[in-house]
Amino acid sequence: MEQTSPLETVLRGIALTLVVIFFMFPIIWIVLMSFQTNETILTIPPKLAFTPTLENYTALITGKLTSAAGTLDIAFMRNLGNSVFLSVASVAIALILGVPAAYAFARHKFRGSEDIAFTLLSFRFAPPLLVLLPLTQYFQWMGLSDTYVGLIWVYQLICLPLILWIVRGYFEDISADVEYAYRIAGHSWFATFRKIALPLAGPGIAAAGLLAFIFAWNNFVFALVLASADKQPVTVGALAFVTASGIQYGQIAAAIVLSIAPTLAIALYAQRYLVEGLSLGAVKG
Repeated sequence: MEQTSPLETVLRGIALTLVVIFFMFPIIWIVLMSFQTNETILTIPPKLAFTPTLENYTALITGKLTSAAGTLDIAFMRNLGNSVFLSVASVAIALILGVPAAYAFARHKFRGSEDIAFTLLSFRFAPPLLVLLPLTQYFQWMGLSDTYVGLIWVYQLICLPLILWIVRGYFEDISADVEYAYRIAGHSWFATFRKIALPLAGPGIAAAGLLAFIFAWNNFVFALVLASADKQPVTVGALAFVTASGIQYGQIAAAIVLSIAPTLAIALYAQRYLVEGLSLGAVKG
């Protein structure tokens, strides 16, 4: 085995350090901004040395934003709670509907199955503005406008196609012979799906659920048009920081830090499940 020279090791370490700094710098800068006042942030040239403050986080938690125009009421924590509820509920429903559908598309080929699957996928790539007008009219007619149920329903346009296509690929990587042998032993289709297919595709389901959660969390357009302020997620609620007296950069930075915390925590937790996906192809004949 060829050994690397000390110079090559040093150069490789320097290159990796530069790459990490390049990608992490925006996040680090946002975190630093969240502990600064607007005056410090807008100082030219920017200062790396500053006195940290918790005013921005205090304003978000208490709902009182102090600016040159006076004290404004903001509902950031309620918006954050809305984001958690809408994203979790949307992904949960999409998993309940999408995972069995993905298994059916992977194992049972029937006339029009590919057309149906592609139609569902096309919903994911359709521009949101294309469906907003008819959705608004339908929601008003059905009484779903400005409701959590309506938002969770429309979020299925984001989550369900993503979960369906990703999980379908994982099911197709599982050898059908394993399930067939289990069925021959006298077990039902549902038992085979629950005890064989689901555990083997678990990492893929976790990955699909995580991606769907991130996409649902970051959605802006649907909630902006179909919901009022008390039901809007944090992506729309951040507009409150653009006031008549200017943009509150410190509060925006603190809001970004708080809003990415749930997705970051879920990603770190699900990381150990994603690694298991490397062995999915091992049972393929």
